[in-house]
Amino acid sequence: MMKKTALIMAGGRGERFWPKSRKSLPKQFLSLTDDGRTMIQLTVERIRLLVEMEDIYVSTNQAYKELVAGQLPGLPPENILCEPMGRNTAPCIGMCAMYMAKKYGDALMMVLPSDHLIKYHKMYINALNDACGIAEKGNNLVTIGITPDYPETGYGYIKFRPEETEGNAYAVDRFVEKPDLETAKEYLETEEYLWNSGMFIWKVSTILDNFQKLLPAMYDGLEQIREAIGTQKQEMILEKVFPELESVSIDYGIMEKAQNIYILPGVFGWDDVGSWLAVERIQKSNESGNVVTGNIITIHSKNNIIQGGKKLIAAVGLHDLIIVDTEDATLICDKGNAADIKMVLENLKICNREEYL
Repeated sequence: MMKKTALIMAGGRGERFWPKSRKSLPKQFLSLTDDGRTMIQLTVERIRLLVEMEDIYVSTNQAYKELVAGQLPGLPPENILCEPMGRNTAPCIGMCAMYMAKKYGDALMMVLPSDHLIKYHKMYINALNDACGIAEKGNNLVTIGITPDYPETGYGYIKFRPEETEGNAYAVDRFVEKPDLETAKEYLETEEYLWNSGMFIWKVSTILDNFQKLLPAMYDGLEQIREAIGTQKQEMILEKVFPELESVSIDYGIMEKAQNIYILPGVFGWDDVGSWLAVERIQKSNESGNVVTGNIITIHSKNNIIQGGKKLIAAVGLHDLIIVDTEDATLICDKGNAADIKMVLENLKICNREEYL
């Protein structure tokens, strides 16, 4: 069996979790569960069942390097790979694959988001183990798809071919964008679509071959970075080359165009924790359907999400609201408008109120 490695992607901003999630402390570094552990800590804890700590890498940006090191004290400092600037997922994954190629020659590479929650760890590890077996067999690119249980419009979907299998996985027919409600219902009825989880498994050599074939200009830049790894020029070359790479997602740049793509259905209690609404799925509600954290009193109030601190928050006669109180900002939002929290940030940017971002 080949060496197993994991790349945890932790460069995102988590804007829909404002005002708790900020530029200086994004969602993946927050604790949203009752156990007090942050999302990135939980991600590493899970994958440790399959991968040695020295073979776990975290991709982030320079601003979060200290946060990663502080929250993951067992992680070797050289395994924190910092992008000079955000250029979407393809350059990020390509750069990290080059680091792994330099270190291992070849290895199995699991690409995992840092801000998902998983309920059933053993089932999750079993799925990843199966995916590793399929990836190792040939030049296969494997992704984990989540079995949809309702017509979600906020996720991308992947259509598979049920008649064409490799182990427990199915051949991918195509990747599709986030659908409208009617289309999502149709996808559900066909039983041939899975949610795109953003988890990928492949050999380092396989993904780099695909970069060379499908994103040749990016591959040339990544090759320059690889040659500089471990030399005195490493930082200088990275700072010079990386910002010039095309900003494109791994889905669009490679997965939608590549051959030999397989999807493994994942049934392990997955939640992508996309907005404050996820808190209802993660934390227990009280008898009135309120999910509360902090010093809270509720009277004649139902189905609210209220996140506070030491300051007393008294909610009277409120229904279906999200209330999040921090030291310098308070969010009050109807649950039906949770997706529009991003517009608050856009407004703050326009008004140059950087201190609240």
